[in-house]
Amino acid sequence: MPVAGVDPTALDPVSAGWLGCLDQAALDRAGCLDRLHGLMTRVARRELGRRAAQIAVSGPELDDLAVQSAGDAMLAVLAKLDQFRGESRFTTWVYKFVMFEVSAKVGRHQWQHQAPSPTEVDWERLPDRIGLDPEEHAVQRDLVRALSDAVDRDLTEYQRTVFVQVLLDGVPLEAVAQGLGVSRNTVYKALFDARRKVRSALVSSGYLGVAGA
Repeated sequence: MPVAGVDPTALDPVSAGWLGCLDQAALDRAGCLDRLHGLMTRVARRELGRRAAQIAVSGPELDDLAVQSAGDAMLAVLAKLDQFRGESRFTTWVYKFVMFEVSAKVGRHQWQHQAPSPTEVDWERLPDRIGLDPEEHAVQRDLVRALSDAVDRDLTEYQRTVFVQVLLDGVPLEAVAQGLGVSRNTVYKALFDARRKVRSALVSSGYLGVAGA
């Protein structure tokens, strides 16, 4: 019986081959698992190499992250083999699991090493972070005070956390998402809403024109 519950004859030869050798009854299943892990490790190494600058990791530590990513991704693949429907090549489907694990580990690493202090906010750095024009910096002192007031008054605690971490401290979205235990899209939505609220408050208080809201 096919591992994933799809007709092997409807699959491309490579996908059918992988499913066949991953079947519990396959004679060379152990060797197949080794080959799959090797494939996933190569993908993880390539992706982590591309992202190495983000996390300032290299050498054995970077390779260790790749092996961990591949191992966790492989466990997820084996647990969800019955969900493979042949809508893409098996290897393409597998790569998605690797990319997810790499993103999660990059985010966790960034959070551990770049997480900001929740009590110390350097408001003087905010005007540049939210894209104010040079002429708007002429009123920077009052503007910074207005920014601080708007963030404290108009944002939820969650929005404030995201706003400060991403825009002020420069923590990548993936790291913030990992630290908060949410998706990257959730963080992006919170940041979008926070920016809109803050700029609206600055428009209302006369620090920005309507066009800049």
